[in-house]
Amino acid sequence: MKKIRVAVIGCGSIAKYRHIPEYAANENVELVAFVDPIIERAEAYAEQHGGKAFKDYETMLAEVKPDAVSVCTANALHAPMTITAANTGAHVLVEKPMAATDAEAEAMIEAASRNGVKLMVGHNQRLMPPHVKAKQILESGVLGKVLTFRTSFGHPGPDGWSIDGANSWFFRKDEAIMGAMGDLGVHKADLIRWMLDDEVAEIAALVGTLHKEGTAVDDNASCVVRMESGAIGTLVASWTYYRGEDNSTILWCENGVMKIGTHPDDQVIVELRNGTVEKHKVGAISTNTKQESSGVVDAFIDSIVNDTTPPIPGEEGRASLKVILCAFESQDTGKFVRVN
Repeated sequence: MKKIRVAVIGCGSIAKYRHIPEYAANENVELVAFVDPIIERAEAYAEQHGGKAFKDYETMLAEVKPDAVSVCTANALHAPMTITAANTGAHVLVEKPMAATDAEAEAMIEAASRNGVKLMVGHNQRLMPPHVKAKQILESGVLGKVLTFRTSFGHPGPDGWSIDGANSWFFRKDEAIMGAMGDLGVHKADLIRWMLDDEVAEIAALVGTLHKEGTAVDDNASCVVRMESGAIGTLVASWTYYRGEDNSTILWCENGVMKIGTHPDDQVIVELRNGTVEKHKVGAISTNTKQESSGVVDAFIDSIVNDTTPPIPGEEGRASLKVILCAFESQDTGKFVRVN
């Protein structure tokens, strides 16, 4: 079978730790191009994996004509790069948040549809084994209806994770558009929508910059959400968890509680009202210091090889983006905001 020729646009940390190694490990992929304004970064990967290095993505698309691209750049560039790539006939895997505005997300979906290409958003939380297991347990009905929940994602911030440290685009508002909410909050919005198979109906949020210096982007957000089902819960995103990194979700249900990512070994714990306790060791959730294979790249490539809809299509990325955009609106207006 002919290999899928893939180009990676943006050679920062997410490309380094996730996209490039996962493409390199996929037998259906040939890495043909790397793009980064700091050309040395692109050249290093081209030397390692083959393919050509470019400073500019439009030149790369014209010269290389890849079958598919990963967009691993600053948030403000996701939409223009995705639309340009789709217009050249390339399938697109774009990092989250997929866009800076709902209108951009809509335009990206429309461009992919018009050009007959796949569009997938890198919401890797859905594919992590503990979350997959938790959804299966929910769907089994043993816990009954979800009544309340809390889901949080916090770490020390991109100054520890990004290839550029404190000088990263993550802290420049014109490029990042949003901070912890766009980096981490959108993951949790997507996770809770998917896990509960439910939509966020309304949200109230406090979003601010509490500790990161010299930046206008948010480093903390605490939100209260009501789902369409009536379930209510909290969603927290933080770049100031300097100790005790957290990516956990707890669901309190009619028949008991499910704890996900609260224990280092037992990733999913189910405690029922009848006293039974089940503990599941199902593989870890990735952290910044311990990367697990995300499954995102393999799922994207599978959808191209088998001509199926990607498991996390543009429409899903757009719905999750909408939740955090409404959180910012709530912060600005001091009111609950209807999401749908």
